[in-house]
Amino acid sequence: MSMAVVGMIAGMALAFAGYFGGFGAFVLVAALGAVGFAVGRFLEGDWELGDFFRPRDERRR
Repeated sequence: MSMAVVGMIAGMALAFAGYFGGFGAFVLVAALGAVGFAVGRFLEGDWELGDFFRPRDERRR
């Protein structure tokens, strides 16, 4: 599935949440989508857990 199709589906889900559930549902769907994206990237191996917890000074070395 192309990234354009994934983006379209995510946009449609946010639109439905915003229309039928109001702003609170829109924010909830957007936040859970961001969490799902981060977990997916972590499971695919694109991110490592240490990338989030290392101090900035150690990344430059």
